Amino acid sequence: MCGIIGIIGKAEAAPLLIEGLKRLEYRGYDSAGIATLNDGVIERRRAEGKLLNLEERLSVEPLVGTTGIGHTRWATHGVPNEENAHPHATSRVVIVHNGIIENFQELKDEVETTGAVLASETDTEVVAHVITSYLDGGDDPQTATSKTLKRLQGAFSLGILFADNPDLMIAARRGTPLAIGFGEGEMFIGSDALALAPLTRQIMYLEDGDWAVITGAGATVFDEADAEITRPVRKTEVSGEAVGKGGYDHFMLKEIYEQPQVIGDTLHSYVNPATRQVGLPDMDIDLSSVSKVTIIACGTSYYAGLVAKYWIESHARVPVEVDVASEFRYRAAAMPGNGLALFISQSGETLDTLAALRYARGEGQKILSIVNVPESTIARESDAVLQTYAGPEVGVASTKAMTTQLTVLACLTIALGRAKDSIDHDREASLVGALAEVPARAADVLNHDEHLRELAKEISDARDVLYLGRGVSYPVALEGALKLKEISYIHAEGYAAGEMKHGPIALIDDGVPVIVIAPKDELFEKTASNMQEVIARGGRVIFISDTDGAAVLGKLAAGVVALPVVDAFVTPILNMIPVQLLAYHTAVLKGTDVDQPRNLAKSVTVE
Repeated sequence: MCGIIGIIGKAEAAPLLIEGLKRLEYRGYDSAGIATLNDGVIERRRAEGKLLNLEERLSVEPLVGTTGIGHTRWATHGVPNEENAHPHATSRVVIVHNGIIENFQELKDEVETTGAVLASETDTEVVAHVITSYLDGGDDPQTATSKTLKRLQGAFSLGILFADNPDLMIAARRGTPLAIGFGEGEMFIGSDALALAPLTRQIMYLEDGDWAVITGAGATVFDEADAEITRPVRKTEVSGEAVGKGGYDHFMLKEIYEQPQVIGDTLHSYVNPATRQVGLPDMDIDLSSVSKVTIIACGTSYYAGLVAKYWIESHARVPVEVDVASEFRYRAAAMPGNGLALFISQSGETLDTLAALRYARGEGQKILSIVNVPESTIARESDAVLQTYAGPEVGVASTKAMTTQLTVLACLTIALGRAKDSIDHDREASLVGALAEVPARAADVLNHDEHLRELAKEISDARDVLYLGRGVSYPVALEGALKLKEISYIHAEGYAAGEMKHGPIALIDDGVPVIVIAPKDELFEKTASNMQEVIARGGRVIFISDTDGAAVLGKLAAGVVALPVVDAFVTPILNMIPVQLLAYHTAVLKGTDVDQPRNLAKSVTVE
């Protein structure tokens, strides 16, 4: 989702703003712009498309000034073009915005009756005009902003500058994240710590409803009632080093190849290899008393939650419900006493997931989150946090974040099973041993990359692709289909293999490739039967199994990927890797923008 960067500094702001925006590219965007203050005048440069276009514009029309704001926009109100790109401005106010102003039409009608002429189709520009109307009425910037914030409905974060005051910036947050960075006589704002990491390690996170008056000397924070409050300043662990591709063609491929390392890093935080035991961090949650686990997430994280449902119910013997965050809270679901609500989010800022978290807390649930950003809003509002150690993930299509989420969920399953006495010490040692093998086996899976590139040719010209799996392989099928849709724009669907005869088998012909995920586990024979039904109807099957399964059925398929034989418990972690690579190579063959696919954003911070 949109990215914000703001600077009250000592050096020229424009190069620093561009650098900050580059670190926010992973969030997804379709236009970009920056603005600086120069002798009481607001000057802007904006461009449709990638930051390269904005940089080319700046090379011809540079900006000067040590105070400025920048923005990468993901279009909501108004098409992606230069007129709708941020920052938006009047002669007195310039503003950047992440989120949606729900009552913008009402405000727009109001400001237009006063003679204001709006240059864009966006909801953001209206906010600048409302603030300006208060300034024109005699209010100072702080009062004008306070009055305006009270009139806005929706979820947003805002960065605001004023033409005649280069040492003032106002930031506000309602729903979508915003951080303030502290320097030596310099101050910064950013959508996340990654954007601010080269500038400062001292970060303050605004809480929901906060707004801040920022000068070069520091920040004063107010709540929604305009009462001055204090928020802690933390030292972020996010590195200021640039996130590069490391010689890979795309961030996505680099992040796929990082999985053996980051899975290992995550395991080292939760597993004692000497004793073969799982050790979770101290937390105010009694796992032995948990009556039910409710898992809430979106997108890829939701599919990780589906794998966890199979794991937890079969190994820990605790009932599990998994729901999409955007649907969950609107059902007004009844939640049990002693329930554990588990929230999974790479960014820790997904607005739907955060809203569901607040609902679950109101229902008396203990809140546990699995996030990759321990300073995020979801983490801060949880009773306990289990961090994934994936490092920054730039590609919009999640890869290493997913497999590290599964790694943490596997560890949680074991810990919950031990707390419930459904897993004894010997079984824990066996499961931990299987987990300990995953980094090395993941590296083995990557050796199939060239073969998967060849298999991608089988599906790159298809209009429709089906993915099939049973048990823990069913969520892998769902995730494989999602990956293909996300980055290649080929229509794909994942199905439970047993559901084929209930409808989807009607789609099978020689133009519909079918990806079958079936390790040789207790469900192998049933999936084999479904696969043979597909082949009998002319379907072209790409078979992803282990070497034992490939020996049985491999000759029947148009293509085979034979992975290492491992404990069935960890197969979904390993099987995620070939479906990622298959989607990646298909997208490359299709010529799409792999790292920033159309219409998608990395962090969805609006509903």
